[in-house]
Amino acid sequence: MDFSFLWSGLLSVTWQQAVMYVIGGLLIWLAIEKGLEPALLMPMGFGAILVNLPLSGVINQFSAGVGETRGIIQWLFETGIEASEAMPILLFIGIGAMIDFGPLLANPKLFLCGAAAQAGIFLTIIIAAALVFDIKDAAAIGIIGAADGPTAIMVAQVLRSNFVGAIAVAAYSYMALVPIIQPFAIKLATTKKDRAMRMPYEPKGVTRRMRILFPILVTVIAGLVAPASVALVGFLMFGSLIRECGVLATLSHTAQNDLANLITLLLGITISFSMKADQFVRVETLVIMGLGLVAFVLDSMIGVLFVKVLNLVTPGSKINPMVGAAGISAFPMSSRVIEKLGLEADSQNHLLMHAIAANVSGQIASVVAGGVVLQYFANLG
Repeated sequence: MDFSFLWSGLLSVTWQQAVMYVIGGLLIWLAIEKGLEPALLMPMGFGAILVNLPLSGVINQFSAGVGETRGIIQWLFETGIEASEAMPILLFIGIGAMIDFGPLLANPKLFLCGAAAQAGIFLTIIIAAALVFDIKDAAAIGIIGAADGPTAIMVAQVLRSNFVGAIAVAAYSYMALVPIIQPFAIKLATTKKDRAMRMPYEPKGVTRRMRILFPILVTVIAGLVAPASVALVGFLMFGSLIRECGVLATLSHTAQNDLANLITLLLGITISFSMKADQFVRVETLVIMGLGLVAFVLDSMIGVLFVKVLNLVTPGSKINPMVGAAGISAFPMSSRVIEKLGLEADSQNHLLMHAIAANVSGQIASVVAGGVVLQYFANLG
């Protein structure tokens, strides 16, 4: 695998940006370790890192010019993020504050499940493009498979899709139908013996330092691997940092409840403006609903099949194949589905914690996938 883009990204960091990373880290340290104005210094520190992540590789070719670097947030706003497009990003603060990444940090191998389960997105893009859809509309439709409403909405808006309303309805509808769709998809790809495979849960100690460093490192790595995902990943990880820092309990509670509910309300109203009858009541809407279902089924089945292959090629403890299906972003519904199916196959087969680890990895992988789609399709057409 070619990792030259990582090297290219590191080389594009200027000394001034490196200084800002240090300053950002210092502000976060002062907020968390010393308790100095955490509500002000912590977001300032994280923002100082986020806004100074450089554009690199292919992004430079169509936005900043060869050799030129700009902050990723500056690039996103310059290329057209409007108020309605910012709301899904803000919602990720609340989502991040709700998620406990501890089970994933205790078993990092399950990161692979989240990555594999996004394959349905790209297969669906190919299918949609082969039908009647423009390439940007096809890309926006495929992202329904992220099983993440805010990601689907933002990608559709930034790509200026003609079907934002239909995509939003499909994304949230299928998230609600995960308890119906996933058992069907999983049973197509597994036997009862597969579903009955036990995975003893042996929780490992995850230190507070690991929990705090994790969101920062994920944001930086995402900025190097898929620069266009930084707005999505960054705000998700910022919500996680608010949760884990231990000095912003009130703000964490607000992000999880008041902020998330308010943004969801405003987002729903905003999206409804794109659901005019002449734009929504069309044959294409039915096709989009069908493609969304295909994306969900493909994600689940590919996640299962990936784990089966992984079990064949890697030594050590095996992973129940169903856990691969939890790599979609529908948290925590997918985790509950895996637990229920495991207990149906064996009344003592508890898979919830493993499924949660794969499920939260899917949260990260889905927003990275959304960034990859934006990175490669934003300037096409």
